[in-house]
Amino acid sequence: MMYTLRDRVPLPMCLLLGFQNFLMAVISSASLPLLLTEPLCMTGDSAAVTELVGANLVAAGAATLLQTTFGVRLPIVQGPSASYIVPILSVLSQPQWRCPATALTSRDTDVTANVTKPALLYALAVQGGNDSILVEAGSEAHKAIWLPRLREVTGAVMLASMLQVALGLSGVLGVVLRYVGPLSVAPTVVLIGLGLGDTAAAKASHQWWIALLTAALVLVFSQCLNEVSIPVFCSLRRNPAVDRREGNRLCCSSPSYRLPIFKLFPVLLGILVTWMISFLLTVTDVLPAGNNARTDVNYDVLSDAAWFHVPYPGQRGLPTVSAGAVLGVMAGVMASVVESVGDYYACAQLSAAPPPPPHAINRGIATEGIACVVGTSLGTAFGVTSYSQNIAAIGVTRVASRRVVLVTGMLMMLFGCVGKVGALFVTITDPILGGLFIVLFGMITAVGLSQLRSVDLRLGRNQTVVGLSLFLGLCVPRWVATHKDAFSSGSQVVDQVLRILLSTGMFVGGAIGFVLDNLLPGTKEMRGMMRPVAEEAGDDTGERTQVKALEREVYGVLPLLHALTRRFPLLGRLPFCPPPPPPV
Repeated sequence: MMYTLRDRVPLPMCLLLGFQNFLMAVISSASLPLLLTEPLCMTGDSAAVTELVGANLVAAGAATLLQTTFGVRLPIVQGPSASYIVPILSVLSQPQWRCPATALTSRDTDVTANVTKPALLYALAVQGGNDSILVEAGSEAHKAIWLPRLREVTGAVMLASMLQVALGLSGVLGVVLRYVGPLSVAPTVVLIGLGLGDTAAAKASHQWWIALLTAALVLVFSQCLNEVSIPVFCSLRRNPAVDRREGNRLCCSSPSYRLPIFKLFPVLLGILVTWMISFLLTVTDVLPAGNNARTDVNYDVLSDAAWFHVPYPGQRGLPTVSAGAVLGVMAGVMASVVESVGDYYACAQLSAAPPPPPHAINRGIATEGIACVVGTSLGTAFGVTSYSQNIAAIGVTRVASRRVVLVTGMLMMLFGCVGKVGALFVTITDPILGGLFIVLFGMITAVGLSQLRSVDLRLGRNQTVVGLSLFLGLCVPRWVATHKDAFSSGSQVVDQVLRILLSTGMFVGGAIGFVLDNLLPGTKEMRGMMRPVAEEAGDDTGERTQVKALEREVYGVLPLLHALTRRFPLLGRLPFCPPPPPPV
């Protein structure tokens, strides 16, 4: 490693590497919230969408600082989790939360003649009649449409995240994970990616060739040019060939560091190239006026956005809570927990650190839950999770310093408060987002399938579990969507809970996989459940002592808690506290 966990990285290098981590995380942190603008009925309200993106960046930065300082204490960047998208979309697809509006544009001159601002409008049917009223996008009347929906989602995520906090603080997580194997995790993650296919296709359908070009560029950069590097630093030395009379000149010797730019930033480069092509096609009028692929569709967002906007708790009002929404989002919480635990082990391995002990894992999961509660209080509508792409970057840069990740978190909070940054991402056209989502959601599906690498799929038992989980995870939500009146238990709350849970494919598939995997006879080897990494330490007593000492150094030295556990050893018995240090 160039820099280990506790190394002090020089400030210029720390800022550069922190900004690199920020660039890798900002695309997902900004693009995922844009998925919810249409289901939340926020389309056309550019100021609100900009604030939503900024709030997610601030929440991601705060979560990164909390996780690195008080949580698992590994160099892990946090950000909005894709695991929450499917259950949130299921909540917003319920009859009471569907957008009661028909989108109209300024081209519909017969209905927009009396409206002064040529913006996206909503035609709302008046209850009990055939007349309609026009609501200008971004107005107070429009705000009254999307604000209750945002409050419902934030309330569901906030309350469901308390389950994550409880799992971490109580230590129940270790017991639960004993029964969760690859055959339970794989269908859950796979159905996250497959469940978002319609959303990606809807974005890409505005201009398919631009969407496919974006996807193709990302693939070429990440898979074909991933070994191409460019020199970014030079070691300066005196050149003996230069005459002394000309002074002690310094020259640049061979590059001391080469940046694998295509491996680190394939998504960012793909968006920039396609954006530039769309801009050229816009200024030359190759793309007709009103086409969603034109870069000037949302051009006024940049000029209208405020330079600074600091999100604060309660700015969207008090969240609302319903049992069905909370239980539905809990499926996303559990998927995020399992994903984060795997990321902790991967990050420790790449950082040359010992595997995280149970108290560090419990503390990390609890911290993520607390960060979700804090983030949703800012009006983010998302929970956070660990970002695998930033963990993978540790293996490339050989930098695992906590200071670098702390700088990343500060940059995310800083740029989240700059309204122009959020507006910049809002101006990304739908076809470019569609191409980006095709690649990202495809990768999520592939990550889910990779969970089966330790499972013997030649066995009929495992084939049954995987096949039924995926098939029913796709079929049941489609059946629910076409049979809204199939639930008539007599209780509106029960009907709503069943409707949301069964319309969430990842919940259906994950639940079926969990039940079948634990009920059908089979050994742990057949189920692909290996020993935890923490149990794979050597049998040598001296080696174990050395590992324990390094484990205390990495995970046990916590602000405040370190001194308290030394003074009150009983605190070390709590599931989230490190054991007291041995007497000197």
